[in-house]
Amino acid sequence: MRIRASERMHESESADWRFRADAHPCINAYVQGAPTFWRAAMTLPLITEAEREQLLANGRARAAGQAIDPLPVVRLFTPDAHATWLLTDLDPADEDTAYGLCDVGIGMPALGTVKLSELASIVGPLKRPVMRDLYFRATRTLSEYTRLAHLNGSIMD
Repeated sequence: MRIRASERMHESESADWRFRADAHPCINAYVQGAPTFWRAAMTLPLITEAEREQLLANGRARAAGQAIDPLPVVRLFTPDAHATWLLTDLDPADEDTAYGLCDVGIGMPALGTVKLSELASIVGPLKRPVMRDLYFRATRTLSEYTRLAHLNGSIMD
């Protein structure tokens, strides 16, 4: 598609060419606030079913009193606010409260809990939602990530 500057936009009711029905979908998506690849990423769930099962298994072990130091199962982040969550387990009682290393981007990462339902409602300053890192593969235990995060002031990796 070619957009010509010489179009007589002032003659039409919808003078804004950016929202024309026949405009390229990427142009419409970008102009309306989100590039196409962001719109696709926004529809992904925060955790997959396999990750949920692993998080619940770790949560059941922790609830049973076992001293565990698992690898993080999932990394969630805000692409525009520097917040990151490395989650290791999910409370089997409500299946919504996750435990892990939380870094809200202010230089003070800490171990704690967070509700997945609340994370799903968070958007950053550019209106980008919390997303799952599709390429995250844990290389350290949660305690090692925590130690390094405290040294660096943020979650590394």
